[in-house]
Amino acid sequence: MNKEITKVLILRFSSIGDIVLCTPVIRNVKKQLGCEVHFLTKNRFTSLVSSNPYIDKLWSFNSEVDEVVDSLKKESYDLVIDLHKNLRSLRLKKSLGVKSISFDKINIEKFLMVHFKINRLPDKHLIDRYMESIDEELGVKDDGDGMDFFYNSSVLKSVSTLGLTQNYIVLVLGATYYTKRVPLHLMEQIIEDYGDKQIVLLGGADVSELGITLSKKYKNTLNLTAKLSLQESAAVIDQSRLVLSGDTGMMHIAAALKKPIVSIWGSTFLGFGMYPYYGKKHSDKNISIGMEELKCRPCSKIGKHKCPRSHFDCMMQIEYSRLKVAIDRQLKLY
Repeated sequence: MNKEITKVLILRFSSIGDIVLCTPVIRNVKKQLGCEVHFLTKNRFTSLVSSNPYIDKLWSFNSEVDEVVDSLKKESYDLVIDLHKNLRSLRLKKSLGVKSISFDKINIEKFLMVHFKINRLPDKHLIDRYMESIDEELGVKDDGDGMDFFYNSSVLKSVSTLGLTQNYIVLVLGATYYTKRVPLHLMEQIIEDYGDKQIVLLGGADVSELGITLSKKYKNTLNLTAKLSLQESAAVIDQSRLVLSGDTGMMHIAAALKKPIVSIWGSTFLGFGMYPYYGKKHSDKNISIGMEELKCRPCSKIGKHKCPRSHFDCMMQIEYSRLKVAIDRQLKLY
């Protein structure tokens, strides 16, 4: 690309994990090109990047990008980096009428894996595919530092009043889709088996009743479901010793903060390239647990609200002994 790039707009409209996965692109473009970097997302996700020092201007919209198109046109961008790549982002790029870069979402390969269990997926993480596209177009290299998550220092003050003890474990209760949620019986076994440690329960309003139920039953739990902002949740994760989570946005935040993780996989699939990512300069602190041998898995590329076969074996058949070995190993190492 011959023209000097002075101002770039990066697009990723949702969701929590997907936006965190964009942060290596944001950082490397800013540091290596030295240009002005703008980022566009939905209003409810702005706190994920509001403290990011590599973003010069943060744009957001409520429901449609048309809300900000006129303002974006006035910015005279040299380049749009589209990490969302759908009809909505395509319309926006056409409206702006500037050079753009996107990437292959490998939807055909995902379709083949989900519906026919034919694996033609590339053996690489989504972030590596992002960076290959950026390198090819702009000469921007992966610095190996992995993902970023920044939170405002004032958040630490509010977190300090929550009653957290030292060396606590975070257990993420929620997930957008049911088939990515850790089953109750596994959660209860974890809480019971590690009764000498504080287990901090994180999640949104959708799992608040579950958080209340578990905290009443088990005295070693601290229920913070539906009580924290995204930045406060990140600060709680950052001070923890270990994070236990399904395939969730909180899992990716934990990886961005370089925390040890035991990730528990249901209907989704590591081969889609969205497992915890630490960067080439950092050790991999994740252990993934899942029923890899199940013929019905994966049944979706993003998860489902119920098991298509009504048995939910991908989570229900996970043996607790496997989880315990992974948790003990992580607690010993970190």
